[in-house]
Amino acid sequence: MAYNNIFKGKKVLITGNTGFKGSWLSTWLNMMGADVYGYSISIPTNPSMYETLKLSEKIHQHFGDIRNKEEFNAYVQEVKPDFIFHLAAQALVLTSYREPFDTITTNVIGTAAVCEAIMKIDWPCTCVLITSDKAYDNVEWIWGYRETDGLGGKDIYSGSKGAAELVIKSYWHSFIKKMDNIKFGVTRAGNVIGGGDWAKDRIIVDCVKAFSEGKTVEIRSPKATRPWQHVLEPLSGYLTLAMNLAEGKCTNGEAYNFGPRAEQTKTVFELTQDLAKLWGLDPDKAAKLTGDVPFEEATLLKLNCDKALAYLHWHSTLHYEECVKFIADWYRAFYVEKDKDMFELTINQIKEYEAEARKQNIEWSL
Repeated sequence: MAYNNIFKGKKVLITGNTGFKGSWLSTWLNMMGADVYGYSISIPTNPSMYETLKLSEKIHQHFGDIRNKEEFNAYVQEVKPDFIFHLAAQALVLTSYREPFDTITTNVIGTAAVCEAIMKIDWPCTCVLITSDKAYDNVEWIWGYRETDGLGGKDIYSGSKGAAELVIKSYWHSFIKKMDNIKFGVTRAGNVIGGGDWAKDRIIVDCVKAFSEGKTVEIRSPKATRPWQHVLEPLSGYLTLAMNLAEGKCTNGEAYNFGPRAEQTKTVFELTQDLAKLWGLDPDKAAKLTGDVPFEEATLLKLNCDKALAYLHWHSTLHYEECVKFIADWYRAFYVEKDKDMFELTINQIKEYEAEARKQNIEWSL
């Protein structure tokens, strides 16, 4: 059984559970028999994966602002979770240019509120706090950033993620480290793609919307390379870290990178062309280049995941082609084959992902 069946029958609290990653994580944990509790400010998009999968019927949902430490703490005390995954964040770079103050308060004060609530927990609890690869101070070098590299950034979004990391580190060393009942870890991942994402200004979202309406997609930064990874990759990392922490198999208070295989670093243009082919379109006519970049965007940022391999025996599962196929299948089912049960399709993709990990003898899946 995946993850030694450690989540079965356990209370798992996910902040930001109505978002793209949160919805996938809620679905996976629900599938594994966990009792899932969600804490989110709202449903972020329309359509949304949370509503498409009817997750409100399958988990316990509380709507509240992560920045309100009293409200969040009261909910933690009421639920008494065995596991906490903190995903609640303002997760979009472009939005951070429009709403810098909200981005900083959500990502920095929200993280502090989670740490405050953890300090008041008096039962055994495993806590995994998720930031982003953008937490690293990106100097555009070609090798991957390691967990010991400098944090920070020139733009608001990167700065907010670097600041969140400093908040986590200081709460850990000042307070949480001394708590015997708390297992605690931090994760960094980025460039996550997959079915069910409808966030603004995301290349996959722009593609599938355009393809489903018979339109041409406009590409902002065609030559920008990204180490694309399917959403299940970092989630398998978060769950692996939680399992290892709960079982006492890794050191408390450490940070881990979760990223894709090196060959998955592709340009935005390559990704749109490959998606167009799987949609049955002529890739040369499916996209046009605008060159209209509204802000300075990093052209290269990748992670070194050797630490996760060495200490958690984790590495990514899917090859690039499998990743893109998963995405095309999910959105085609949603936009084209309208009678599909999207919850069942999502569960089947998770099962397929687990089966592929088992074939590769990846430890969490056995």
